[in-house]
Amino acid sequence: MPIHEYVPLEPPGCALCCYGFERLERLSDAALTHCTACGAPVRRVLGAPAITTGGAHLLREGHLAKNGFTQYRKVGKGHYEKTTGDGPDTIGGD
Repeated sequence: MPIHEYVPLEPPGCALCCYGFERLERLSDAALTHCTACGAPVRRVLGAPAITTGGAHLLREGHLAKNGFTQYRKVGKGHYEKTTGDGPDTIGGD
């Protein structure tokens, strides 16, 4: 469920709506037209979406080994050396 932002149409409003407020609502819910505390008219405004980036920390050697993965790096054509984990020391060969 998204968090919708509301601002008052006629300042000052009450302590809840004077600076705007957020409300967790379903997408199918109708937008509020009045403050739930004081009845002042409000309108829904668009807010910035919450976006999470990153995840590089999940590929660190310590994290991989702790979760049972083995990581290899390429050292030549068809040859790989283990950098972390419990697998064989090398893969590939003659």
